Amino acid sequence: MTLRLLPLVVAVGLAGCATEPLELQRDVTYIAEWIGDEPVIGRTAVSLTLSEGRAYGNAGCNHWFASYEQSGQQIRFSNLGSTRKLCPEEIMEQEHAFLDLLNRVERWDVSNIDQLRLWPAEGSALRLWPEQE
Repeated sequence: MTLRLLPLVVAVGLAGCATEPLELQRDVTYIAEWIGDEPVIGRTAVSLTLSEGRAYGNAGCNHWFASYEQSGQQIRFSNLGSTRKLCPEEIMEQEHAFLDLLNRVERWDVSNIDQLRLWPAEGSALRLWPEQE
């Protein structure tokens, strides 16, 4: 009797190990920690929020906005724009690096520490955390 139940117990146990497919969260603000190989500098958070077909946030000095398309793990941003405030040179350089990387992003994933990563075809990812309230 016990041996007949063993396959059922194993099957139920394995089903509990199945993971849900990863999904990008909408209307959640993510704060960048790394832009490629460089850590974020400055007091203003570099941020990204995804809405239905629309993305926006703060690039460190200016507000930015874009359209995006997502299919599975693929994601592409287009029609990037931003306001035109002038800030200190190092913040402006970081902002340009952020917007350039966003323009080259092709896919996304979530790391084993639950960090959102946006990957260009070549180079290091943009790494972000959900904003803490």
